[in-house]
Amino acid sequence: MVDRIVQRVQLSLDYPVAFTRDVFAPANRTLVDILGPGARVVAVVDANVAAAWPALADSIKRYAHHHDFELAAVRTVPGGETAKDASTLELLWGELAALRVDRHSFVLAIGGGAALDVIGFAAATLHRGVRLVRVPTTVLAQNDAGIGVKNGINAFGAKNFLGTFAAPFAVIDDSRFLDTLSVRDRIAGMAEAVKVGLIRDRALFDWLVANAGALARFDLEAVEQSIRRCAELHLTHIATGGDPFEQGNARPLDYGHWAAHKLEMLTEHELRHGEAVSIGMALDANYAVLAGMLHADDYQTIISLLRALGLPTWHDALRDARLLDGLDEFREHLGGELCITLLREIGRGVEVREIDRTLVTRAIQQLRNQT
Repeated sequence: MVDRIVQRVQLSLDYPVAFTRDVFAPANRTLVDILGPGARVVAVVDANVAAAWPALADSIKRYAHHHDFELAAVRTVPGGETAKDASTLELLWGELAALRVDRHSFVLAIGGGAALDVIGFAAATLHRGVRLVRVPTTVLAQNDAGIGVKNGINAFGAKNFLGTFAAPFAVIDDSRFLDTLSVRDRIAGMAEAVKVGLIRDRALFDWLVANAGALARFDLEAVEQSIRRCAELHLTHIATGGDPFEQGNARPLDYGHWAAHKLEMLTEHELRHGEAVSIGMALDANYAVLAGMLHADDYQTIISLLRALGLPTWHDALRDARLLDGLDEFREHLGGELCITLLREIGRGVEVREIDRTLVTRAIQQLRNQT
């Protein structure tokens, strides 16, 4: 006889995602209304953002003084994917501990997706979780990486090998930060909007095609609209997809990512995440054509959009024999069973459990011939 108690715990997670411009202007109440009265805040800024906006720290200090909340410190962490390692995490833990950050304090994370990942991991594990307010500063972070519930660092040769699922207290998308981006980073972030359109929303994909010229010129109104819609679809998936903490094997929002993650590691992050995702989507779309799943006309439409936006569809790292190891690594990341999202048509993704590696090799060769 077994005496057993089965405990069911239901979690309800609510966090706002606000869209604004110039969040640290004294007249902008977006941040202070989220923090509430008497807040104690430590701001942690991506070093790349700090370099591009030298007056940012002073702007944060003036804002805190104007709205009468305690800004305990402004700290920086390295930017870019290479910062997502244990040394950055340990340094950040030590600084937050020295500042006596507690569970009623706020960590204000300002930066691109990689910086937000490591800052979020530190906040999620300090005292088993302190309040995190994210201010994503790149296109990719504002429409994807910065608005979800994931944090993590790279370890043992694998991307995001260590990390947590932890919802932020709030997210603020401030389009002012987009002014600080290089042309390359502006373009790279648009890959995630293409991804969401391909697997979730044909209307978004068609809008991207119609507005590709404006997006490539980085017309702010068009960029803000694409970020807003992409973020909305991402959040809807988290809320209604039935698996916000990814306990199952499917990762429908990771279309193109099995190859992208491996390409980032093979190039030692010379490829931006968005660039690697673009190449991964091109590869998976070509594979779907060869597998008889996707019509060749849809494939050409996808490739044409990626190129019209200025996104890459090829990198010589695709020739590296280790690329196919990315399938095994992705399977391990998913929990032991491979589940890859492919396309039946634009706007409709389907999950497959097996990938023909010989067909992948053919798809790579075709991509090479098309460049």
